Amino acid sequence: MEFEELYQDVILDHSRRPRNFCELPEADVHIHANNPMCGDDVTVHVKFGADEALEAVTFTGNGCSICMASASMMTQKLKKKSRAESTELMQKFHEMLTAEQEPEGDKRLGDLQLLKGVRKFPLRVKCATLAWHALQEALDKPQEKGAHLSIEDEM
Repeated sequence: MEFEELYQDVILDHSRRPRNFCELPEADVHIHANNPMCGDDVTVHVKFGADEALEAVTFTGNGCSICMASASMMTQKLKKKSRAESTELMQKFHEMLTAEQEPEGDKRLGDLQLLKGVRKFPLRVKCATLAWHALQEALDKPQEKGAHLSIEDEM
């Protein structure tokens, strides 16, 4: 199967049947993010474990296929990861989509590497990174349990 065909299949599968697409009432933080340029609107819900690892990561909202697929794949990849590992994977994902020169593949990203084709369409990079920006907000700032944050993605 060609890369482009696999990319399309994975994007369509995750956008039609997103994984971890649900509320998480026991979440430690809920981060709402929207991209006013295209209408993508997601809320990422994070529950931290005793060791500060991401015990559970879910999302809700509406968006284009790329936004929904990226959020779905993100929740799968980062669940049970430490804060440090999650931050590193987020940086690698962002670099894969935005670096001037396409970086070498990073096996730690797994299926997320299928989204590298988005880099050809700069306006769609915002779609692919919206949920990631929301999660970064959760990791960067200590929150009171059950905190609700909101960001507007202008990157």
